[in-house]
Amino acid sequence: MRYFYFLSILFISFNTIEAQVIEDDFEGSGTITSWFGDDCGINASFTNPFQQGINISSTVLEYDDIGGQYANIRFDVGSNIDFSTKNTFTLKIYVPSSGITGTQTNQVSLKLQDGTLAQPWTTQSEIIKPVLLNQWQEVSFDFDNDTYINLDSGSLPPNQRTDFNRVVIQVNGENNMDFVVAYIDDLIFEESISTDPVFDNLVWSDEFNGFGAIDSSKWFHQTQLPAGGSWYNGEIQHYTNRTDNTFENGGNLNLVAKKETFTDQGYTKQYTSARLNSKFAFQYGKVVVRAKLPTGVGTWPAIWMLGKNITETGAYWQTQGFGTTGWPACGEIDIMEHWGHSQDYVQSAMHTPSSSGATVNHGGQMITGASTQFHIYTLEWSEEKMVFSVDGVEHYTYNPAVKDASTWPFDAEQYLLLNTAIQPSITSGFTQSTMEIDYVRVYQESTLSNPEVVEQTTIKAYPNPVNNVLNIAFDSNVRNGRLQVFDLSGRKINDELFVKTDNSIQYNASSLNAGVYIVKLIFENGKENTLKFIKQ
Repeated sequence: MRYFYFLSILFISFNTIEAQVIEDDFEGSGTITSWFGDDCGINASFTNPFQQGINISSTVLEYDDIGGQYANIRFDVGSNIDFSTKNTFTLKIYVPSSGITGTQTNQVSLKLQDGTLAQPWTTQSEIIKPVLLNQWQEVSFDFDNDTYINLDSGSLPPNQRTDFNRVVIQVNGENNMDFVVAYIDDLIFEESISTDPVFDNLVWSDEFNGFGAIDSSKWFHQTQLPAGGSWYNGEIQHYTNRTDNTFENGGNLNLVAKKETFTDQGYTKQYTSARLNSKFAFQYGKVVVRAKLPTGVGTWPAIWMLGKNITETGAYWQTQGFGTTGWPACGEIDIMEHWGHSQDYVQSAMHTPSSSGATVNHGGQMITGASTQFHIYTLEWSEEKMVFSVDGVEHYTYNPAVKDASTWPFDAEQYLLLNTAIQPSITSGFTQSTMEIDYVRVYQESTLSNPEVVEQTTIKAYPNPVNNVLNIAFDSNVRNGRLQVFDLSGRKINDELFVKTDNSIQYNASSLNAGVYIVKLIFENGKENTLKFIKQ
């Protein structure tokens, strides 16, 4: 989950002062010149062997641990790492399953050390993140908010320290002799607060707290067969509006696929299930669904979306007169698909005119207990990209470089669908299986997230870190306002009026405990801005 929802909406246009640049794209544009391998082979100009997904660059760093007990790669920086304006190291990583041995946990850690010490690891701080195999993923190490490990328990939190000058990256841990091949790209030290929209306002949901039939004000049973009497993709079920196939009980929606002879619309089929359309459509936002999936070879459950403008006979929005565009020009977003023949693998995919059917635009991950445990499936849909995750672990981002009607029909409203299809490969022993859904929630930006409310000013705080008086300079013509100070938990520490009489205002920070704080300036014209400072 992104942090500081209540404040991050205010950071969108924040212009920081010039800050330390630590980055390497391994294409010759980086600032890092001291890469080194400890018991680990390293090639910082290796041809990218997996130009796919989120990383199609031509050159990457090859990490080759051939069994060193403490193997890692590292680099030193010219001046100690400055956390006053930045806090996050981000990198892309690809670990092929064919390149690892042993049974180590698949992970990557980033450690900060003081390279001037004889034993630089003794005071290190480390953040460890899980790694998905056989795909590029972006991993962030946020030294303001992520869980960290101080090897010396007496050390200060890492974001309060100024002695770090070495960055160490290690794949799959230490104290082992296993082999690891990995590829790393696009390392950057940055501010973790992004310009991505913050979807913090719940605009529609169903918690399924009823008993019996589903809420017909929120859902529509799509039962009408397509022309020819069979559903798409060779599916062999009838979709029904019966409580046999969909009902609420125990705080969950139960969507049940069953083996039974059922006749409808002049066609007899041997399986029934349900296909729900939401009576809510929206453009941009976050969809969060907590679900436990059915099981059985031949079952095909999905949580997905279609354009409100689709011309599909019998679909809810078609019956309401909105059908103007065929598939795939309407756009399809598959938040979660699961196939019974590939237990515990879930996939997300995009279908557009540029790639539909067996689309190339997809990604997925293995999860534990897809059909025995509840998991949280999330889509974040902005004007720029689609980001898919399970339990907070991202596995696919769709962000085409060119966004037009062929690649991006996602600048219009879409609606939600929940269904379980039955494929011809259904096992003969199948009787029934249920997709259980705890909730469906849709979030969008709150009105405060509108970047137009952010003051377009440059703000500078000094000295930072500070012991006593913090000077806050800004170039706004508005001279009066309110100054508020928050700690990292969001607790308001101070709230006072200010009048700018010269080039700055002052805040007395002497009474604060050591740590990181947020200052919010609320100008008299209603505009706002923020900055971060460290109290020593």
